Amino acid sequence: MAELHFFTGTMDSGKSTLALQTNHNHAARGRVGRIFTSHDRAGEAVLSSRLGLTHDALEVPIDFDFWQYVVSTLTAGGRIDYLICDEAQFYTTAQIDQLAKVVDELQIDVFAFGILTDFRSMLFPGSARLVELADRMNVLQVEALCWCGKRATHNARTENGVMVVEGEVVVVGDVETVDEPPAEVAYEVLCRQHHRRRLTAARAKAVSLAPEPLPFG
Repeated sequence: MAELHFFTGTMDSGKSTLALQTNHNHAARGRVGRIFTSHDRAGEAVLSSRLGLTHDALEVPIDFDFWQYVVSTLTAGGRIDYLICDEAQFYTTAQIDQLAKVVDELQIDVFAFGILTDFRSMLFPGSARLVELADRMNVLQVEALCWCGKRATHNARTENGVMVVEGEVVVVGDVETVDEPPAEVAYEVLCRQHHRRRLTAARAKAVSLAPEPLPFG
C-alpha cells in the first residue's frame, strides 16, 4: 500500500540530502519518480543539499496542482511510482491534501521533506497539514547543533547579523557560516533557550552567558 511519508528536522539536519538519497534508492530499483521543490537556496527548479549534491526538480508555485499533474501524466501514458517533495513546508494546505489524494486514490508513494516551524517558532501551514495527514512522520536522526552544543530545535533568521522575529515568512537564505561576514538575510539553528533569548553565536561572543535572573524580588 502506498503511503504519505513526512521527514522533518531543523535546517542543516540533512533533509535535502535524504530526499536525494531516497530518490536514488528507488530509481536504482527501476522505479520512476518525480522530484519537486519550492524556494530552494540554489534557485528555481533545483533540489540541492549543503553537501554539494543537486538534482533537477519541478518548481512548486502556489497554484500548482499535484493531483492534476499526476493524472495528466498517467493519462498521457507516463509512469509515476513515487513523488519526492522537498521544502514541503512552503506548500499550501490544499497541495498537501492533493498529495494525500495521490497516495490514496492512485497508490503512489509520496516522500515529503520539510521543517516544522518558521523563524518565529510557528508551524508552517504545509507542515502542520502534513502532521495531520501523514501515514508516517519521521524526525531526522542527524541532529543539528546550537552554537552552545545542545540539540538545535529552532530556526532563527538574522538580518545583517541581527536576529529578527517579525517579517515575511518566506525569505530565502542559507545557514550562516561561522567566522564569515554576516549575510543580509541568513538563518541559524538554535536551542529553544537561545532562540527565546535571541542569543545567536555572534551575539554570544559579545554578551555575558550568565542565566537570566530569577523573577524573585
